[in-house]
Amino acid sequence: MDQARIGRLLFYDKILSGNKNISCGTCHHHDLAGGDGLSLGIGEGGVGVGPKRTAGTGDSRILKRIPRNAPSLWNLGHKDISVLFHDGRLTAADTYGNGFNSPAEEWLPEGLNSLLAAQALFPLTAQFEMAGNPRENEIAGAIHDRPDTAWPIIAKRVRTIPEYANMFVQAFDNIDETTDIGIVEIGNALGAFIAAEWQSYDSPYDAWQTGTPLPDAAERGRQLFFSSARCASCHAGDLFTDQSFHALGLPAFGPGRTRAWDQIPRDVGRMGKTSLQSDAYKFRTPSLRNVALTAPYGHNGAMPTLQSMIQHHANPTASSAAWTQDMATLPDVPWLAATDFAIREDRAEMARQSAAITKGSVFISMQEINDLEAFLNALTGVTALSRPLGRPDTVPSGLPVD
Repeated sequence: MDQARIGRLLFYDKILSGNKNISCGTCHHHDLAGGDGLSLGIGEGGVGVGPKRTAGTGDSRILKRIPRNAPSLWNLGHKDISVLFHDGRLTAADTYGNGFNSPAEEWLPEGLNSLLAAQALFPLTAQFEMAGNPRENEIAGAIHDRPDTAWPIIAKRVRTIPEYANMFVQAFDNIDETTDIGIVEIGNALGAFIAAEWQSYDSPYDAWQTGTPLPDAAERGRQLFFSSARCASCHAGDLFTDQSFHALGLPAFGPGRTRAWDQIPRDVGRMGKTSLQSDAYKFRTPSLRNVALTAPYGHNGAMPTLQSMIQHHANPTASSAAWTQDMATLPDVPWLAATDFAIREDRAEMARQSAAITKGSVFISMQEINDLEAFLNALTGVTALSRPLGRPDTVPSGLPVD
């Protein structure tokens, strides 16, 4: 738990960001159940938290929205979790001799003790998330060579703060001197915090498994979920995810997570990792635990409510046709407005995304949709909004806490 307590402080400390103006907690905030309440986030350069976050001003204003929805953190420390990120670009594997198959390839350091520890390092070196733009700071400059060149800079920032240095020496058996504190220990502390803080297994559904009945609507929804609605074909197991990838044809918008050679602002999903045509526009199945707390939904937050997401699953083609731009939760950014929905004008690209849909339609009535929504609400933990450590009021760097 000592490592988790360090991770809690680091999670909300803007010292980890290039320009010292954003933390992990900015986009994964306790007040928003570990998310930001936005379809696409406002990263480095923005001001505020959640739907009220603004895009900044002057030279510090954002140049791009975050291409994907901030993923939920619930139960990511579970032993069965084997893949992270919407496109699954991080898995446990010895592909590069360091225990992980990751975007950093052989440059990811050895010694990271979990998927979460490895995952925590990547936002720190992402330009539009936390690192900042070239020539703004030493971290942003370093990442344009390789991501690993920035991690020692971040580690030095942390270990030269006396309070952090003392905490690391006490919490890590391998740390004897403050100079031993590196990015591996920072990642392990962040991973320990996320794993401990966002556990949730005390929902009404869990109580049902031990004999407590669900409310009538939720019980009808449960029966639908595991039978004719076919939800459990993908949302399976204790975590309600098969940890696989499916193309749902969610309405496209935003800058897209483009590859170097992409000429249009699209997001090809899993294909961006594997380069396989069969993976085009597929995204990882999310866990449904506490899903009622983590709107909006989908890899790009296209669906604002559980009801709209259920309707999309039932009939992706009809849902996409009925979708309107105001369903996206996007803070106003006038200088990006012309491009926010530009991809939707590309008929060929829209046709490709529609043709890739792997989820077949299923007829469900409005009453059944309501019942399924009631069941999904029954997956909310009784103590979900009361976390064991919570958000700190202050952090050792002295920087403001969002």
